[in-house]
Amino acid sequence: MNITNKQNLPAPFVRMAESDYQYTPKRYSATELLKPVREILLKHRYNDVLEQDCADMIWLLFGQAVHHILEQNGTGQCEFAEEKLTYELENGYTVSGIIDFYDMQNGEVVDYKTASIWKIIKGEFDDWDKQGMIYAWLLWKNGLPVKSVKFYAILKDHSKRDAKIKADYPKLPVVPVEFVVNEERLLEIDKFIRGKIDELIRYEDTPDDELPLCSAADRWNDGDKYAVMKKGRKTALRVLDSPEEAENYKNASGGDYVEKRPGVDRKCSEYCLCCEKCEYWQKIYGAKTATDEQGE
Repeated sequence: MNITNKQNLPAPFVRMAESDYQYTPKRYSATELLKPVREILLKHRYNDVLEQDCADMIWLLFGQAVHHILEQNGTGQCEFAEEKLTYELENGYTVSGIIDFYDMQNGEVVDYKTASIWKIIKGEFDDWDKQGMIYAWLLWKNGLPVKSVKFYAILKDHSKRDAKIKADYPKLPVVPVEFVVNEERLLEIDKFIRGKIDELIRYEDTPDDELPLCSAADRWNDGDKYAVMKKGRKTALRVLDSPEEAENYKNASGGDYVEKRPGVDRKCSEYCLCCEKCEYWQKIYGAKTATDEQGE
């Protein structure tokens, strides 16, 4: 991965960014296994030519600062922080994960996350749950007890004002989210890990354009919308989630036609590092990006 520094930030920013991703053959991290197959393999294949600017990784720097401070304040012999655990499967592939904090006495794994307030409000924790279970699995495979995984969400966009006036708004900028670990869940995540690595092995030599397409959820697609339009008017009378709703509104409001607006893949267009190596992105967004750049 090539780290750029377009804003000429101080050297520590660059060094921090350079240390974030190191590619090792036949090794997958806990967070990597949560990504879709196409994204993982394209990132591995083009690791030497992909670019990311260190300014886009500012929240990673913030997270590392938090981890460092908390690591320095660890106390007991039955604790460790920022520890990298690995486990090699029978097929020679290795799973790794860096545990933010582990309390052996209580069998608790702790992970610190910077997050948006909306993640807490919507309660969308499936990715944290699965990541936490992979950490628990690594501890289990290394002979260490684990009973729970607790994430501390540090809300970077928390508003004291909204906390006072909104009933469903987190009252404090740090929110704990806990998951229970038991043998059944460990066996479930064991099946997931082995299945995901088997899938990656199956597609290792597959041409780029034949790799399985990331799902709509993986692409963060916001879903197709249906705009009720009126002739002679540029803006929609209303934008709805289904064609049936749009047709009903058109008939009731005097609209002339319904215009389908394809959902936007927010991850592809804004957050996927290997998007330009992806045939799907090139087909949907590549031409538009080139046109926009020519216009500038």
